[in-house]
Amino acid sequence: MPRLAYLGPEGTFTEEALRLMEPGAERLPCATVGAALNAVRSGEADGAVVPLENSLEGGITTTLDEFAWGEPLLITAELLLPVRFSLLARPDTELVHIKRVYSHPAAITQCRGFVNRELPDAVVVSAPSTAAAAQEVSLPGSPYDAAIAARIAGEHYGLVEIAANIGDRTDTMTRFVRVSRPGALPEPTGSDRTTLVVFLADDHPGALLEMLTEFSVRGVNLTRIESRPTGDGIGRYFFHFDFEGHVADARVGEAISGLHRICGEVRFLGSYPRADGVSPQIKPATTDEAFAEATDWLAHIRQGNS
Repeated sequence: MPRLAYLGPEGTFTEEALRLMEPGAERLPCATVGAALNAVRSGEADGAVVPLENSLEGGITTTLDEFAWGEPLLITAELLLPVRFSLLARPDTELVHIKRVYSHPAAITQCRGFVNRELPDAVVVSAPSTAAAAQEVSLPGSPYDAAIAARIAGEHYGLVEIAANIGDRTDTMTRFVRVSRPGALPEPTGSDRTTLVVFLADDHPGALLEMLTEFSVRGVNLTRIESRPTGDGIGRYFFHFDFEGHVADARVGEAISGLHRICGEVRFLGSYPRADGVSPQIKPATTDEAFAEATDWLAHIRQGNS
């Protein structure tokens, strides 16, 4: 059985995602996303499951930065998980008694409306994970009165559910990815996604447009683009791209090659099956056959044939 690291402790949404993706895997809880990914890099784990994107808040910045700056890893699968938050507290706690709330920053953001409405005087403090928040609240003498976490965390740590489904949106989804050390890619399925991190060669007018053009002219549809600071000063950014297709597809390979020519660095993070099963709409001029025909035509011209 593979040994998979994940953002722990037990009871996180990430553990739930891991159970769905790899039901028989040995699970290795880690304190942070970085620790989970480093467990893969060091060989302590065969892979890891980490959150990458939330439908309400966008990219998970700690994961994005780990992929950009850490030793390269490869995404091999993804999962879309509905996220339902609960307000959890020790038995006999009432809503009016809650003055300090503990949770992961993403959960706090997604439950802002409930907290402002029902707990306007409460102090909300960031935790490493929702499950870590629940674990802390369960401890005797904890300075926190309640945690925002998954209901399963309350069951695991002996907390009661004060309020259920407290997120501002009831349709919130988080995208989780399974990563491994670099190796063989998943085979193309016809419903795939590719992920890149791209650094500019230099900052100049039209630099972002130049990158986007590499996708546009080849009919490659972007599904996510996010910028993150490089740390080299205000206004300096690198970019995360998700887009339809597999690197084995001619249009995708050509687009990545184009980016490699014009950018300072292109980090390939993987091509893998899409969790939603959506297939791209491919224009006739950007099929593999069209690219092959154009290559043959050009070779014919270069050989001196009209």
